[in-house]
Amino acid sequence: MIKFVGAGSGDPELITIKGQRALQEADVVLYTGSLIPKEVLDWCREDCLIENSADMDYNDIFEFIKLYNHKKFVRLHTGDPSIYSTIAKQIDFLDKNNIEYQVIAGVTAAFAGAASAGIEYTITGVSQTLIISRIEGRTANPESLRQLLSNRNSSFAFYLSIRLIKKLKETALDMDYPIETPCWVVEKASWKDEAIYRGTLENIEVQVKDIKGIALIMFGEFLNQNPTIDSHLYAKEYKNERTNI
Repeated sequence: MIKFVGAGSGDPELITIKGQRALQEADVVLYTGSLIPKEVLDWCREDCLIENSADMDYNDIFEFIKLYNHKKFVRLHTGDPSIYSTIAKQIDFLDKNNIEYQVIAGVTAAFAGAASAGIEYTITGVSQTLIISRIEGRTANPESLRQLLSNRNSSFAFYLSIRLIKKLKETALDMDYPIETPCWVVEKASWKDEAIYRGTLENIEVQVKDIKGIALIMFGEFLNQNPTIDSHLYAKEYKNERTNI
């Protein structure tokens, strides 16, 4: 049994109880290199075989899995395995080789970053849609940045794009987004050395120019956290409806 475990965004306590238990029981752990803090691996037993996949290609990973799949094997991915983890190709390999697997969810950076910044993505009257994507660079994106930003009333969380923040600024301004539109960056969300940069299209690029590693870009009017209408959830006139649900 191969267990794909979402390690969470960085804080070792943000792993799920189920993921923590999988690590505690594991005989073998293959983890995704520098993207996972070493503290997360402290949940493992002392006799657990722990290997870093940073220098492995897919064939190396597949050979490693074949070698140890009879053990209690954890494939530890950063954040949540469903987002930018490449588990699809690994699962295809497992299916073709009749190797059982399980996927255990984790906390992704978009939610850890929002928690650290103290913000909500869904602001009534402003945005009820969260778009998680990446800005097209060397890695192609089937949807252009202009297509994504045409959803003007959405909240945006961009992964793996910190070196493309100038492109976000230029594209947004070309599409007549106001220069004061909020744009925040959370560097290493929930890690011990996390940093939050609160800016706008006008000044965020300068603030984050020295960031080279893991960072999340949050963009949109929602960051002002100012509802334009009251939510029905706690409105007085809907109190009886809530009680009767």
